[in-house]
Amino acid sequence: MALHFELVTPARLVLSEDVYMVNVPGTEGEFGVLEGHAPFATTVKDGVIRVWASAGGNPKEYPVKGGFAEVSASGLTVLAEHVG
Repeated sequence: MALHFELVTPARLVLSEDVYMVNVPGTEGEFGVLEGHAPFATTVKDGVIRVWASAGGNPKEYPVKGGFAEVSASGLTVLAEHVG
């Protein structure tokens, strides 16, 4: 099983794939999301989103500036003001 993750900006879809885990810089603190996480929504602060394709692998990093994150039954979506 995998977590479906989408990273989007107002201008484009940056990433849409099934992954093992995602670490997000929330304004209340960093949080990690695996498949089956309880639903919630929060704001995202400037920082780095780390995405693990598999357990034990090295994460890909995506610098982000602000935005919102939503965890739902369908996965994790981050709408960032800017990526890169």
